[in-house]
Amino acid sequence: MEEIINKLKNSQNLTFEESKSAFESMMSGKIKEEQIYDFLISSSNKGETSDEIAGGVYVLRNKATKVNVTNDTIDTCGTGGDGKSTLNISTAAALLLSSFGVKVAKHGNKSVSSKCGSADVLEKLKIKTDLGPEEVETSINNNNFGFMFAQNYHLTMKFVGPVRKKIGKRTIFNLIGPLSSPAKVKKQVVGVFDKKLLNIFAQALKNLNLKKALIVNSQDGLDEISPYAKTNIVELNNGKIKEFILDPNDLNIKANNFNDLVGKDPEYNAEKIKEIFSGKDNDFSIAVCLNAAAGLIVSDKLKNFNEAYKELRKHILTGRCIEHISKLMK
Repeated sequence: MEEIINKLKNSQNLTFEESKSAFESMMSGKIKEEQIYDFLISSSNKGETSDEIAGGVYVLRNKATKVNVTNDTIDTCGTGGDGKSTLNISTAAALLLSSFGVKVAKHGNKSVSSKCGSADVLEKLKIKTDLGPEEVETSINNNNFGFMFAQNYHLTMKFVGPVRKKIGKRTIFNLIGPLSSPAKVKKQVVGVFDKKLLNIFAQALKNLNLKKALIVNSQDGLDEISPYAKTNIVELNNGKIKEFILDPNDLNIKANNFNDLVGKDPEYNAEKIKEIFSGKDNDFSIAVCLNAAAGLIVSDKLKNFNEAYKELRKHILTGRCIEHISKLMK
């Protein structure tokens, strides 16, 4: 481990195998907290690479409590951390997709960098967040949605928790967490807080043999697809990586009230999800449909954003999606 830490301190990148070895040591409780601290700080100072992230994800996934899902199941877990305090867009998109017939194994946590995490808002919607693996599988089979509360599935994180708390700022664990689905999904939509991570994440997911992914970061700073500005997107599709830009103007989106997207506490955020699922039309509804459209493409239900977005808008504006929420309630 000392050799790996010295490499990082000298601004040298780790190979995939070196990263796997380091994370294996950290997640097994075999090394001292001082070494974990040095590793995380040195890695952050140098800047994390796709091989380093992929190595961490590989170990975290293997040590996670397993959930068995079919190959067409997707996740919509992103990094968070864009500092915009928005409503739970990716969680609402996951629920919308499941009401549309897409199987979603939603991986998430309580609030870390915002006022309300995915687990927080789902609890206020009275959707169970403490499901065991078989319960998640049953929920997905019955209603296309199951939530995996990260803390309950990544028990080996206890070995690094105290050090992360001591550091008190973002580390490589904030990057590997969203990719470490206990369901080992083969398809994913990932929002990232920094444009620089788009290609890094795409390459990391390619290394991990994901079949299809869309990694997104909007030009107005959201770690989501924005209804107000162009969004930079990197697509991974069967080993091939390509970049493109999604312009809301091309979809005839007329959104101009960012206040519709601003979140508050879990109760408020849950109420806003219920409103749009009951048919209320506002910028939040538009943003959720936009991000869910990425999920339709990743799941191969539809081929292009224009068609996917229009279908989801028709679906959500019926107001019947609220019935789907009631099926998921405790």
